[in-house]
Amino acid sequence: MNSNHRLLPGYEAPVNLSYSQGNRSASVRIPITGADPRAKRVEIRFPDATSHPYLGFSALLMAGLDGIRHKTEPPEPIDADLQGTEDGHTLARLPESLGEAMTALERDHAYLLEGGVFTADLIGTYVAFKRVREVEAIRQRPHPYESAPYCGI
Repeated sequence: MNSNHRLLPGYEAPVNLSYSQGNRSASVRIPITGADPRAKRVEIRFPDATSHPYLGFSALLMAGLDGIRHKTEPPEPIDADLQGTEDGHTLARLPESLGEAMTALERDHAYLLEGGVFTADLIGTYVAFKRVREVEAIRQRPHPYESAPYCGI
């Protein structure tokens, strides 16, 4: 739940579905590390560090394997300032809330089912749990900040 609150444009959060060598708002970075190509690394910046590592890393691997299997060519890297739209780039964005993320998972999860790594039952149960225990639970309760501007806190 908390990771979606931190995905705000303008705070070097990985909000754009793009990759770059130096732009911190891109969801994937391939930093410039010198002349030796063996020193390259890839930073996947959008998973929350507090996410379940077995589920998160498995999903990342399955997405990568799906791209390899379908020979998906990535677009050109974008090293321009992604915070503004003055450069003419129109980019897809990551979901801005946990509810939006669950909707995206419901819509597109066939690649996760390949090879039996995840099951349809697991994904359905996960989405239902997150919707009931987090999305709806937060929507139905006041947040302490809601009264802060009025109480001088």
